[in-house]
Amino acid sequence: MRHYEVTLIVHPDQSSQVTTMIEKYKELITSGGGIVHRSEDWGRKHLAYPINKIYKAHYLMMNVECDQETLDKLNYNFRFNDAVIRNLIISKSEAITSPSIMLEGNDKDKDEAKVKPKTETKVEAKADTEVKDDKKSEASDEVKE
Repeated sequence: MRHYEVTLIVHPDQSSQVTTMIEKYKELITSGGGIVHRSEDWGRKHLAYPINKIYKAHYLMMNVECDQETLDKLNYNFRFNDAVIRNLIISKSEAITSPSIMLEGNDKDKDEAKVKPKTETKVEAKADTEVKDDKKSEASDEVKE
């Protein structure tokens, strides 16, 4: 059996059904005697260019080990599934089980998003106090006149 990397771009309206699609494809692979080494859900991302007036899509990636017959069945399912906008199957020399760069990038983005709001609230708080101070000084100027 050979190793393959399968990447899918799924229609954004079908994002809620992605988990059932992945399970269906995993079942197809394992029933054919194959192994799923890695399965990643990259989430919704902007497309590099619009495809059929769609600007965002849901990305999935799997590293599998299967025979040619199972791969043909998988490709056939991709072709006739309206939710799958694009698919790419690449032959690999060995099984890849470590997290991909895209998945690690998502984790870093989430970590930065958690840190970012805390710093923004401090800046907003400083801006609010400055505005209040300006209003107080304007009010005191009016009283003096």
